Amino acid sequence: MENNIFELTTEQLKAIAANLREKIGEGLGEDGKEIRCLPTYINPNTNVVNGKVLVLDLGGTNFRATVIDFADGKPNVHPGIKDNFEKIMKDPDGRERDDLYKKMAGLIGSLNLDGVNSIGYCFSYPCESTLDGDAKLLYWTKGVTVRGLIGELVGKTLMEYLNRNLKGCNFTSIKVINDTVASLFAGLTDKESQAHIGLIVGTGTNMAPFYPSGKIRKLDPVYEQKGLIPINLESGNFYPPFLTVIDDKIDKYSDNQGGQRFEKAISGMYLGRIIEYLFSCDEFEDKFDAEKLTRIMSYPDMYKDKYVQAAHQVYERSAKLVAASLAGLIVDIIESYDTPVSTIRLTAEGSLFWSEDQKGFKNVKFKSYKCQVLDELYSLLRTFGYDDITVRVEKARDANLIGSAIAALS
Repeated sequence: MENNIFELTTEQLKAIAANLREKIGEGLGEDGKEIRCLPTYINPNTNVVNGKVLVLDLGGTNFRATVIDFADGKPNVHPGIKDNFEKIMKDPDGRERDDLYKKMAGLIGSLNLDGVNSIGYCFSYPCESTLDGDAKLLYWTKGVTVRGLIGELVGKTLMEYLNRNLKGCNFTSIKVINDTVASLFAGLTDKESQAHIGLIVGTGTNMAPFYPSGKIRKLDPVYEQKGLIPINLESGNFYPPFLTVIDDKIDKYSDNQGGQRFEKAISGMYLGRIIEYLFSCDEFEDKFDAEKLTRIMSYPDMYKDKYVQAAHQVYERSAKLVAASLAGLIVDIIESYDTPVSTIRLTAEGSLFWSEDQKGFKNVKFKSYKCQVLDELYSLLRTFGYDDITVRVEKARDANLIGSAIAALS
């Protein structure tokens, strides 16, 4: 590993940022592009005062359900329930939609749903938002497959199932957003920033900003909302330049060959696979993921030097690619807004983004992922002539839940 095939120069990172901007422009103008730029037809109410909603969060293979009360503008997140749905979501033979809904209903039915008529549903897979706040599933990612949902309204079908099968329930509305848009909405409590971005870097990756309606050329003409529109970029499908032969190999043997190339280069689900393919003759433990990769860096004396070196290289490249994508998006936002932008709120979620030294040997330290991203981001913004921009990074507690509750009450 003396030659670092994952090293990226500043000029290469600038080219990646510029390429992302170009593809965002394509996605804002036409459906089906590499970066899909999916409008979310929900105008978030940032001044919610009172309300009570059921909130659901299905991301990866984990499911959460809880009730959130807003009182005097402050959300109270009730203790909810959570479970792992891997046996359903990743069944190699594929499971039916009602198998998933039956298990969801069993958990939801254990909550106190008195006075609850609205649902906020954080559904973390690529969807096309509909004018009524629902969403149609476009395709599955993260190794998940459940039959009978692609092309269907994920909110309506679930709400109808719950009303049929949960005694005493009469849900009347459901709003569906993904985890990135939920993070975007949760960050709106920051009134001092002129622009907002939701970012996920965990099992998968994605970004969601607001764009002026006039910049979204493909916006449904029936939608009368003007001003800033939330956009789910689905940026994990970005195909950046300067990927390696290892990345090509990861893609070749994936279950969605040709898709999610950016995600396969940076996200927690794939970083371990990159290490495995680098040392294909060696054996690694099952589910060698980003958490185990950071463990190698935290406890280097327990691993071969070549593994430690490779772990640092893969981790650093991931952070730099995220920084390049953020730089491209931020420059695009600044140049798209009609009003000046000096401060941007970045609500970031995901175990990889917030990973850090696991406090191993005292003489071993490595720069946290967040710090690597921000250092590179500010460096790139300076090269683009935006050295006066402040990026405020926050980890909002229960961002998925609160953002979905805001959507349900909007």
